Amino acid sequence: MVPGVKVRPTTDRVRESLFQIIGPYFEGGWVLDLFAGSGSLGLETLSRGAERGVFVDRSPESVKTVRQNLQLVGFADRAEVYRRDARAALRVLARRKLSFRYIFLDPPYRETFLPALLTYISEHGLLESQGILMAEHGAASRLQSRYNHLSMVRELEYGHTVIHLYQMENPGGVKNASGSLSGKF
Repeated sequence: MVPGVKVRPTTDRVRESLFQIIGPYFEGGWVLDLFAGSGSLGLETLSRGAERGVFVDRSPESVKTVRQNLQLVGFADRAEVYRRDARAALRVLARRKLSFRYIFLDPPYRETFLPALLTYISEHGLLESQGILMAEHGAASRLQSRYNHLSMVRELEYGHTVIHLYQMENPGGVKNASGSLSGKF
């Protein structure tokens, strides 16, 4: 938990359901936990087999908590932690030409920039072709089913919480065939 900060962590129920859908175990790949809070989504992904994680939050308390949690579970050598605004972090990651197999976007529900972030991620190739992006938001806001080459493959509702799962489309507009989430439903 992040002390003294208004952080709305993804509930255990939602996290369990999410990982049942995207897979119980992973074979490598990098994870980006944007708006990391305590880092629980990225840590869970690392514990299930992701190779390396990048954790980003603009709160000093959250960054401190993520670093402590990484040390506690022994993943500090497999992670990078940054105190930065999400949009600035995405620009830096794009300049580094990184791409991620798993991206978690869980901004404060009052924020309205998820569509812009999804568009940027798609335009700059930050999600691998077989990767999965999770966008969590409040039920009062809506996301489109497509942002450039990102296409929604599933929508999950948990009370006031909504999760959209996106994957990249192939250049011809055809969803990924093998290994894609769309094939698991």
